[in-house]
Amino acid sequence: MYIEEVKKSLNLPERVYIFDTTLRDGEQTPGVALTVDEKVRIARKLDELGVDIIEVGFPAASKGERSATSKISSLGLNAKICGLARVLKEDIDAAIDCDIDYVHTFIGTSPLHRDYKLKMSKDEIIDKAVFAVEYIKDHGLTAEFSAEDATRTEFNYLCKICKAVEDAGVDKINIADTVGVMIPSAMKLLIENLKKHVKVPISVHCHDDFGLAVANSLAAVESGAEQVHVTMNGIGERAGNAALEEVVMALTVHYKINTNIKTSKLVGTAELVSGLTGIKIPPNKAIIGENAFAHESGIHVHGVLRKAETYEPITPDMVGHKRRIVLGKHTGANAIRSKLKEYDIEMNEEEFKKLYKQVKTLGDKGKMVTDADLRALALSILGKAEKERVKLKGIAVMTGENVMPTATVKLEIDGKIKTGAKTGVGPVDAAINAIQSLVKETADIKLDEYHIDAITGGTNALADVFVVMSDKNNNKATGRATREDIVMASVEAVLNAINKILMIRDASS
Repeated sequence: MYIEEVKKSLNLPERVYIFDTTLRDGEQTPGVALTVDEKVRIARKLDELGVDIIEVGFPAASKGERSATSKISSLGLNAKICGLARVLKEDIDAAIDCDIDYVHTFIGTSPLHRDYKLKMSKDEIIDKAVFAVEYIKDHGLTAEFSAEDATRTEFNYLCKICKAVEDAGVDKINIADTVGVMIPSAMKLLIENLKKHVKVPISVHCHDDFGLAVANSLAAVESGAEQVHVTMNGIGERAGNAALEEVVMALTVHYKINTNIKTSKLVGTAELVSGLTGIKIPPNKAIIGENAFAHESGIHVHGVLRKAETYEPITPDMVGHKRRIVLGKHTGANAIRSKLKEYDIEMNEEEFKKLYKQVKTLGDKGKMVTDADLRALALSILGKAEKERVKLKGIAVMTGENVMPTATVKLEIDGKIKTGAKTGVGPVDAAINAIQSLVKETADIKLDEYHIDAITGGTNALADVFVVMSDKNNNKATGRATREDIVMASVEAVLNAINKILMIRDASS
């Protein structure tokens, strides 16, 4: 409701063009170097996503850049293919030779750039900018001019150079917040004032040095900017660029402004770019992060299960994501029951209480219980013997270099406490040997099969142990247990199988 009130006073365009520079500014991320084939894969994906302009590189920089630009230009994509060029004839020629249809040319305009980097006068810079635009247009190509470091440029001079390139026939003027120094209110004011002097479409290119790239981009749109430069996942030099997925979803949901982006393809595109660049997507990354639609808190899960909008501003499928109910120490019973229903696992109340307690215990230890963990825990509980004649009362294991693995086990067998110690080739073997020695008088049982799986990756993964045991009368039973500790999981699985065999014997006697 508040957004709608604010929008009444804004100069919003009907359509915003998405200029993607993942393959140029994004590739300038330290440590990122894409091959020609990798650039082609990303370009195809960006085209499928619906990007309007793909800036594929800086052709004058290297042979590889020219090769990639030419290759992508030859693909016949729907997006316009753009190359970056300084306001130099050789740069522009290198771009033109790649058979592209769009050249993005730039030069610094701020006092810092004029005095320290370029060592040029204001008029010299304007002359070079005008030459570049005219040269591009003489070759029948779309020309976009960027005033590099525009947001630290005196307004009167910025306005003067923008009007000069407009008179030269430029198609778009890009205002670059090169080192991310703007704040939204200042960006809004700058674009608003600039549009009073120039008529060609205004674009913005914002960096994220203060975490404001997306906010500054949207502020520019509020004053009528018709194009935004973005990168997938917000990658780019230093702190990165305005993130495509965040800009697009804000425009789509909050401002109701048309873009050509097929939002359901956002997550797939983000994952491809992440995989090829080697830059992982933070779990808490807006829109595309693993946790963007993940819920753990019992209150939140309860609300989402009843009405998703209570704790989700958009639906996961809108961006190609999936909702995740994460189980941990904040998890409520409703979330666990919902997961069990999803897996078609039925438990009585007593069994459910055991499962709920285990999830909470693991959560208190800092463990996030995955779907696979929960299934294993539930199956472990469901597979337990109904009657336990043999119960574990304590266990101690000693192992290490030059030490014979030894396990001391205390069991309660038919109400009597027994303690025994045995050695083995490892701590698990020693513990099982100790148990077998203690139950020998009650049941002479041997281990037929032993299987262990780490359910999820990492050193804190739950161990799922499955055993098959038998007695001398060929009574067989399986046992399963899932625990953080491999030894404890093994002991519980073995005791579970032993108790089942004793139940079988009692039933047949």
